[in-house]
Amino acid sequence: MPTDIPFACTCGTLRGHLSGIVPDDTRTGSRALCHCHSCRSAELHLGQSDPRPGGVDLYQTTPDRITIDTGTDALAAFSFQGSKLIRWYAGCCRAPLFITIDRPGFPFSTVRVARIADPDALGPVVAEAFVDAGKGKQKHVNTRRFIWGMIRRTLPARLSGRWKRTPFFDIAGAPVVQVHTLTDDETAALPLRG
Repeated sequence: MPTDIPFACTCGTLRGHLSGIVPDDTRTGSRALCHCHSCRSAELHLGQSDPRPGGVDLYQTTPDRITIDTGTDALAAFSFQGSKLIRWYAGCCRAPLFITIDRPGFPFSTVRVARIADPDALGPVVAEAFVDAGKGKQKHVNTRRFIWGMIRRTLPARLSGRWKRTPFFDIAGAPVVQVHTLTDDETAALPLRG
């Protein structure tokens, strides 16, 4: 049965909900742990604890399922230099919230599971990305199901026009807030390796 699931930043200023989520149904979303240096560095840049050796718990869905009910003026965003990803957070308490592509036409949104009131309502973790495989190598675990789920979500959202319903971009396709690109000094201060 589809349900709406609330989310909030750490201090509660920014609140909203995910709409029509069915646990373990890849048509509404998929949950994964990401161990990449970028996700880890984003957490540290925002003053969060280092997720290592674990991964960053993420729920991937489409933007039309995300509604910000209160605190939209607290929404802030940054990006790493050369990245196509925008990382959205609450400016009030620096809680990481969402990740999107830098344009609305590809209906991809990721929600930071730590901000979800009831993470179990999203279903279990189905994949892991960039897992340390030793000797400087990385591997992915169960990503086929995750990628298939992404296709099952994004393609219908794109073809139906639902991709235009997004809290992250305006009607012209520009981000609703100015996206800060990290400077060389800000990037150098982060553990992008190891």
